Amino acid sequence: MKIIRDSITLDELKAMSLTFGNMVKVVVDVDRGIIAVDAELHSDLEALLLDDGSKQKDIWGINLYPEMQGNEFIEFDSMINMRPSQGNISRGVDSRQIRDKIISILEERVGR
Repeated sequence: MKIIRDSITLDELKAMSLTFGNMVKVVVDVDRGIIAVDAELHSDLEALLLDDGSKQKDIWGINLYPEMQGNEFIEFDSMINMRPSQGNISRGVDSRQIRDKIISILEERVGR
């Protein structure tokens, strides 16, 4: 597990994806603009970011598929996203604004 404050290459993500079946679990802090990668569970990455100073309301779980392109590259799906108190009642990211912010952060952090 590690926190990416600068960038990570697509090749690094591809190497990580071999461990968990072509997917990399990622947790994004939409306030701080950082991501945590490379764990079996989103909750482990969530704990890593919380220990680093992130706030629960700002972190969202996603899956990346480094071998895929376009819309298939990212999947908005994680148990940590279920937050009825924030109006998010699914495992996805219901807010279009938050999804757009996540995509923007990924564009900055993941070198293609």
